[in-house]
Amino acid sequence: MNVAIRRVYDPPQANEGMRILVDRLWPRGVRKSDLDYDRWEKDIAPTPALRKWFGHDPQRWEDFDRKYREELARPQARERLNEIAHEAGTRRITLLYAARDPQHNHAVILADVLSAL
Repeated sequence: MNVAIRRVYDPPQANEGMRILVDRLWPRGVRKSDLDYDRWEKDIAPTPALRKWFGHDPQRWEDFDRKYREELARPQARERLNEIAHEAGTRRITLLYAARDPQHNHAVILADVLSAL
């Protein structure tokens, strides 16, 4: 499966396929009517407790990666990920996130998990 990630603040590009917002909270400064997206999958974002614990601290990245993958391995999350993969079919999936750090954010992990399905 072809999975890409992009910040919600970046303009859409051609051939992004199914654009999925994967943040639990709506991105600051973005009106819903202005964001080009197909769906908002907030239930596969990190839990509020995990998100707050991580706080986008790169020193916590390895632990965050492990803990988030554990959340994504739960039956309800795994079922939703499988549904997304099935709905996307052969189309590309572009995961939209709001974090500033392009290397240390949950969309990086989520893309890896989805790519492995």
